[in-house]
Amino acid sequence: MNQFITFIRKEFYHVFRDSKTLLMLFGLPIVQIVLFGFALSNEIRNAKIAIFDQAKDQTSQQITNRFAASRYFSLQNSISSASQIEAAFKEGKIKMLMIIPSNFEEDLTHFKKASIQFIFDASDPNTASTLQGYANAIIMNYQQDLLASSNIPLQIIPQTRMLYNPELKGAPTFVPGVMALVLMLVCVLMTSISIVKEKEQGTMEILLVSPVNPFLLIIAKAVPYLALSLVNLAVILTLSVTLLDMPIHGSLLLLIAESTLLIITALALGLLISNSTANQQAAMLIAMMGMLVPTMLFTGFMFPIENMPVPLQLISNFLPSKWYYIIVKSIMIKGLGMTAIWKETLILLGMALLLLFLSFKKFKTRLQ
Repeated sequence: MNQFITFIRKEFYHVFRDSKTLLMLFGLPIVQIVLFGFALSNEIRNAKIAIFDQAKDQTSQQITNRFAASRYFSLQNSISSASQIEAAFKEGKIKMLMIIPSNFEEDLTHFKKASIQFIFDASDPNTASTLQGYANAIIMNYQQDLLASSNIPLQIIPQTRMLYNPELKGAPTFVPGVMALVLMLVCVLMTSISIVKEKEQGTMEILLVSPVNPFLLIIAKAVPYLALSLVNLAVILTLSVTLLDMPIHGSLLLLIAESTLLIITALALGLLISNSTANQQAAMLIAMMGMLVPTMLFTGFMFPIENMPVPLQLISNFLPSKWYYIIVKSIMIKGLGMTAIWKETLILLGMALLLLFLSFKKFKTRLQ
């Protein structure tokens, strides 16, 4: 029995001496609880909205104040003309617009009922449905307050319009997200073992004496995977259009070009991982765990990024998939062109160039 207790004590010593094991035992559960219990939430808060108040009377101001005071909405600059509505939605400045007609208070006073219109960006149907529920609840509460103060049954009728996805299909949300997830994960995994495999198989010496420029060796490693990833992209787009009835309202060539940029970025990241690890198992583990979870959590198609704490929002900015997700939604769903996504494109391009430079530098160091 004493020997058994001694072995147990020895195992405890081994566990407490291994910082990696302690991190897995205590650090991982804490991170998961914090992320899923506090940071990641499907609840929508501070959604950007605008109000087109054509009435400009006391009643419309009271309703405006209700929306401005709600923690679910963040009131942006009000729309002053109908021509600004489409631009505000296309540029992604607002998620919802409330239009109060000019005869709103008059209809409410004389006819005991009036209409108010809500327009939602339904490219994310879950967000649009949630915001619709919040807006209707505020209008309902205002109606009840009017009834309590005047004892007259006044009725405000919300009229809803969904932009980009009137039927609230799920495909416009999940197809861009799945495209970002699949391309990032597959491309990083494919190239993460390409360099370290040469070292394990003992063929690194051949590269050491090769007269080929190290930069060309890096490019040669990535080109086959680039071609295969483009085939994978064609399959994804074909299935999305034919099986999921996912339209491509924008330029197909622009979508392919942006997807190619993401693929290059992911391949460069995989090469950097391959150049920085000692064996294939470590490279695959880093590629899988380092890309799967962050891509799912911080891309924006599962959890609204604007609801996360500021540190996590900053972390999401370093993920290429976040910017690609915005680009794909803008092209496929909203039908926008380069003028609307040039900022996201420049960010992706900068990431690709930086990762290629770091991969080349790390590979050159390994050859020396």
